[in-house]
Amino acid sequence: MSTHTSHPDIIKRLKRAEGHLKSIIVMLEEGRSCLDIAQQLQAVESAVTNAKKTLVHDHIDHCLEQAVREGSQGADDTLREFKEITKYL
Repeated sequence: MSTHTSHPDIIKRLKRAEGHLKSIIVMLEEGRSCLDIAQQLQAVESAVTNAKKTLVHDHIDHCLEQAVREGSQGADDTLREFKEITKYL
């Protein structure tokens, strides 16, 4: 499987989320306010959600489109894969 042009951006987003998640753990250990922690958790959740959407859209735009154009995958298989991956949106 090849790397897509969106993967470096997704990796950056996930590493940023990872850093925020680590800081949330420290915030909890230090007894910081629940409001501050909830805000940081929301930021991590949004980052992961956006990374997931980018990955799914990239797969549809490139992998599935390429499979249809090249005929490397049957229509039924391509449709099944499309339905399967869109569950994650």
